[in-house]
Amino acid sequence: MPHRHANAEVAIHDLTVRYGRHEVLRGLTARVPASAATAVVGPNGSGKSTLLGAIAGVVTPASGSVARHGTGRPAFVVQRSTVADALPITVRQTVAMGRWAHRGPWRRLTRKDRSVVEDTMARLGILDLAERQLGALSGGQRQRALVAQGLAQESDLLLLDEPAAGLDMTARRHIAEALADATARGVTVVHATHHLDDAMRAEHCLLLREGLLVAEGSPAGILRNRHGGCHVSVHAIKDGGEAVGDAGEAIGGLAKDAWDAIF
Repeated sequence: MPHRHANAEVAIHDLTVRYGRHEVLRGLTARVPASAATAVVGPNGSGKSTLLGAIAGVVTPASGSVARHGTGRPAFVVQRSTVADALPITVRQTVAMGRWAHRGPWRRLTRKDRSVVEDTMARLGILDLAERQLGALSGGQRQRALVAQGLAQESDLLLLDEPAAGLDMTARRHIAEALADATARGVTVVHATHHLDDAMRAEHCLLLREGLLVAEGSPAGILRNRHGGCHVSVHAIKDGGEAVGDAGEAIGGLAKDAWDAIF
């Protein structure tokens, strides 16, 4: 796994993306801090997936720019619904595809490659599923395999499109722990999410609405600004938006109200 990457920062300037005549992103300017987690939040249709695609280089802007200051290409983990159920491939083979960025397709894996594959499967709690067919897994298991594939690329920039959407708490916990470990190792993580607790774990947040960036900063700061200046402590939020401990002036419910107002 990679160590600290001081230059793995993304600078987005005046980014506009169109699908036909429809502008999905409109003049968006933002920055993604290096070696930290950035949550991209906003209602459906706000442009979250398109922004990730533009950062990954798979979506072509109509205008503006995305400057990636790290080395190599980013790892991009798509939503599990875009992966064919009938694909005849095992979990191990799926994760091993992450090494293609280093070896090329279908090349024989080195000892290091095999070690990385084993390590990432272990981190996501799917080592015991290694020989299972990807299409035979539950949604949560399959999504963990896709996240493991992304981590196996050992990129300094990891992009994830709603990795915890529709998953149970066990799968969400495995993914959250793996992403926290990645940022601790110096990886820059950018993930779209609808979950309050996942957003609050991030160091930075981009709030989109109708293709525009309407807020940028710490998750707690954005929630505070969306709820009339109430104080929200990141340590007061756990899974599902429930409050624990001393949250200052806002206890759980206010944070959840502010989050619901975003969507």
